[in-house]
Amino acid sequence: MNLDYIIPNNWSIIEEGFNPELVKSSESIFSLGNGAMGQRANFEETYTGATFQGSYIAGVYYPDKTRVGWWKNGYPEYFAKVLNAPNWIGINVNINGTAFDLNTCKKVENFRRELNMKEGWLSRSFKATLPNDVEIAVKVKRFLSLDLDEVGAIKFQITPLNTHANIAFEPYLDSGITNEDSNWDDKFWDTLNVSHDNHQAFIQCKTMKTHFHVCAFMESEVFINDKKLLIEAKNTADATKTTFSYAHAVKQNETYTICKFGGYTVDRNHAKEDLVKAAKATLKKAKDIGFETLLDMQKQAWANIWEMADITIDGDVKAQQGIRFNIYQLNQTYLGTDARLNIGPKGFTGEKYGGSTYWDTEAYCIPFYMATKDQSVARNLLAYRYNHLQKAIENAEKLGFSNGAALYPMVTMNGEECHNEWEITFEEIHRNGAIAFAIYNYHRFTGDYSYIPQKGLEVLIGIARFWHQRASYSTQKNQYVILGVTGPNEYENNVNNNFYTNYIAKWCINYAVENIEKVEAEFASDFTRIMNKTKLSKAEISQWQEVANNMYFPYSEEHQVYLQQDGFLDKHLVTVANLDKSQRPINQKWSWDRILRSPYIKQADTLQGFYFFEDHFTTEELKRHFDYYEPFTVHESSLSPCVHSIQAAKLGQMDQAYTFYLRTSRLDLDDYNHEVHEGLHITSMAGTWMSIVEGFGGMRVRNNQLCFEPRIPSQWEAYSFKVNFRHQVLKVMVTQKETRFEVDGEQDLKILVNNREVHIIPHQLIAV
Repeated sequence: MNLDYIIPNNWSIIEEGFNPELVKSSESIFSLGNGAMGQRANFEETYTGATFQGSYIAGVYYPDKTRVGWWKNGYPEYFAKVLNAPNWIGINVNINGTAFDLNTCKKVENFRRELNMKEGWLSRSFKATLPNDVEIAVKVKRFLSLDLDEVGAIKFQITPLNTHANIAFEPYLDSGITNEDSNWDDKFWDTLNVSHDNHQAFIQCKTMKTHFHVCAFMESEVFINDKKLLIEAKNTADATKTTFSYAHAVKQNETYTICKFGGYTVDRNHAKEDLVKAAKATLKKAKDIGFETLLDMQKQAWANIWEMADITIDGDVKAQQGIRFNIYQLNQTYLGTDARLNIGPKGFTGEKYGGSTYWDTEAYCIPFYMATKDQSVARNLLAYRYNHLQKAIENAEKLGFSNGAALYPMVTMNGEECHNEWEITFEEIHRNGAIAFAIYNYHRFTGDYSYIPQKGLEVLIGIARFWHQRASYSTQKNQYVILGVTGPNEYENNVNNNFYTNYIAKWCINYAVENIEKVEAEFASDFTRIMNKTKLSKAEISQWQEVANNMYFPYSEEHQVYLQQDGFLDKHLVTVANLDKSQRPINQKWSWDRILRSPYIKQADTLQGFYFFEDHFTTEELKRHFDYYEPFTVHESSLSPCVHSIQAAKLGQMDQAYTFYLRTSRLDLDDYNHEVHEGLHITSMAGTWMSIVEGFGGMRVRNNQLCFEPRIPSQWEAYSFKVNFRHQVLKVMVTQKETRFEVDGEQDLKILVNNREVHIIPHQLIAV
């Protein structure tokens, strides 16, 4: 089914016409979040058609027991589930005794759904004819407040068009929910208490095993033609559900409205015995502010985000819509205000993958958050990993490593490994390198070295110890090798000497040693504390260096490229261009055995190394490797197009760069991978930002200085973006004729543009 149904628009995601086959996809695309909670765009009212119900609370999860056919020592005991939380958005509607359900309506006309990204709200409007022939006009608007992040608000309006109608709004809370994604169909929630007080209702519940305590809450008011009605609501309740009923006789063409506030208080933020009290206080705040004023606050909060984060594109609406959708979803998922949280690959839009933290955060998300927010946000993401260092050491110990070697998890909620595909979990060890690279990247961009002596060096030591122990000495090669790994290309498992893994292992060791020496020379008290804590000796460091200095990298003299892994040339090397299109995507058409034997690459692998360590290679080497590997790349990972777009732009291959940009920016909007119904690809959205700023803008940091090599696709008239570089906000505007720079604040800024120094004076446009 072609899912290219989203109406192009600069600031909104718009769907016109009701198609039941698109409901699950739209539930993902129109999702809402505010960093603390989120929800798929499920209808508030009853819907009996195919739907994927999902409301989620940041940091709340369930350890679903690992399900494998044959247990191997070292498997994690559980797979962390992103939990579908108790439903607070529900408002059943009964009209003249008939349940309102879009799936059973005789006719649905003028259906329009809009996600307004500029202002942060979701709306629906339509006309419908019910089975009892009552015709109604419906308008619904909802948002999750950024200012009061425990609260969401809904305004649901119904106007009977062809008759008077007895309409009952039935707002409810429901903790009897299930997960779309479950290994054993376990019960995830234990409902402790269902209560109500006047127009307020509360469900107190806790997760099984992890014992997160949550209070779901709601309060509603009803209006006729915007005049508040004082209706005594009837309450019905059972063990997991509580419902109010607001019934009213509505005249033809009158508008009956319910405003509902709801959300969650969680024991991550309140004492568990105070959750109802906290919910009441939150509801009072929201109700005192009121729906419209809270919505005005929402618009201002989003205006503040867009002031720094927006990227404008002139002359290409679909490209503009794509980048704003990506930036919007990233900010809905993570705002950097809570160092205990991280950026899950599906955010608040679905349950696939489980866990909240992958290497995507360090490799893709940190650059976005560093440049579009205060550097403290990126530092919080680094601190998250430092806080999990002991767990990373324990994860490594379970696999037989010792002496403080740290293996960070492939997937985690609390620092423990909770992913159970052996070839991914225990062979995709390159994620350790991404975590070390993020520390380097943070210092390179922000100039803030303090994180390393305070926290980061301990992480680097644990990672270096891991690489030292994970490498093996090959007497045949007289070099160190790393065997049995999976690189970023998950379409090759259990290979030897993946170039990217070996290269980043060598770099990690060298970077750790470099920083040990710097901390020893410049931060004596931190150095003493760290050495006492880690019991690191000069002799151990020299053993690391022996491994780094003699690391093996597979290389083809014939092709003049580093090989992705030892056996790559043994494959039947047929490029993607010669692959039957009916066989795509191969991950949905081929057996895993066939994929593993093929030459096809899921995402940048060797080229991921060239992206991270661009300065280690010449442009000629990059071109040689790009031209060799990209033709074998099927881009079936959401993380693939952005890296290739950046590299194609650097090589001046602008048509390719633009094609990859469109793919990364509209991956979910146009459902390239035929899986958007499962949720969005949140972490790869940061790669979309990178593809413009680092790709087309050519932004780099070299020798403590911002550098640019601006390029522009022929399809665009102009584009602009801002970066917060070391507390100075620089705006960059690129047209087909020139590039203009402007810096806020009071300090001058010197940058390099196409290797020429440019001096920028505050509040003066400089054209280059």
